[in-house]
Amino acid sequence: MKRHANAFSWSIAAAMSVVMTVTVAAQILSNDNLVKALQQGGYVIVMRHASSPREAPTQETANADNVNHERQLDEGGRSSAIAMGKALRQLHIPVAEVFASPTYRALETVRLAQLPAPRTVAELGDGGQSMTASTDAQSTWLQKKITELPKGTNTVLVTHFPNMSRAFPQWTSGLADGEALVFGSDGKGGTTLIARVKIEEWPKLHP
Repeated sequence: MKRHANAFSWSIAAAMSVVMTVTVAAQILSNDNLVKALQQGGYVIVMRHASSPREAPTQETANADNVNHERQLDEGGRSSAIAMGKALRQLHIPVAEVFASPTYRALETVRLAQLPAPRTVAELGDGGQSMTASTDAQSTWLQKKITELPKGTNTVLVTHFPNMSRAFPQWTSGLADGEALVFGSDGKGGTTLIARVKIEEWPKLHP
């Protein structure tokens, strides 16, 4: 019994150690340190699409290219996506590949940010249910994708909150519209969270 208790105590200590490591890393890579790291590349940025009303637009309010009348970004979402993209360019943060949900609101986020042409991936989508469900397959895909750290550039994934919260429950509490999780090397052959960045914070970062 004592042996099991010791093993249980060790497990708790190990889990706390992981949380502390992530917290410290996020604190270290903030502002200029974060920018300098991203300028060198080697990170995967997983972001929730920019702000979008929960209701789909009517025929009168839908964007001209939103032929299926899917949910689209609101004014705040559009302006924040534009500002984020402008900040990435001004900060000289390279982005080579973009993977996105096939939903209109995710692709609108990519387009307004003027990111590279995205590759739409079903695993990043909402399953055609406006995010009432997220599957194990989607979580597995996301968890694997953040381990594929690019060299000399960065990868951006644009998806939805349920997908992110199911894949990364320990890091998504209170995740806002457009907020990003930045993943990088843990220095031990693995991947860890190194920062959380709200979409409105990108223009405030400086080298």
